[in-house]
Amino acid sequence: MRPAMTLELLATPAEVSGVRRALRSHGIDVQLCASELVTNVIRHVGEGVPVTVRVWPEEGGRVRLGVTDPEPRALPVLVGAVGAGAEAESGRGLALLDALAVRWGVEREANRKTVWCELFTEAAADAVVIPGTPERPGRRRPSAGALGHSSARS
Repeated sequence: MRPAMTLELLATPAEVSGVRRALRSHGIDVQLCASELVTNVIRHVGEGVPVTVRVWPEEGGRVRLGVTDPEPRALPVLVGAVGAGAEAESGRGLALLDALAVRWGVEREANRKTVWCELFTEAAADAVVIPGTPERPGRRRPSAGALGHSSARS
């Protein structure tokens, strides 16, 4: 199992690719979700704000990713592909995260928030085959989305 990792950075477009490189050993899904969450901080909180990216192992072959920023009021909103518009160049990041993650949500505190998600590691996803979901064998349950609360799936 990989050890926990913490990255402290300022949210800038140049740092997004650095986050992906730093998380390479955690797999493409973790890299993609982390870059989407850091990009959301840039877009909705502001460029140059301090961000903490954490990745740590969870039970059952999952990994948890958390991206913390200093704005507890700027909450993520899940917009489906229809809501984003067929021609829109943005607006699908959380839908992508929702499609990849086992579950995701937001933890708010007085002076910060953490958007988190849990993903199966590539090794666990390769070992688990769920009938009816050949395109994402590691994903076990349909998404519930999140807006200011956990989206733990039942």
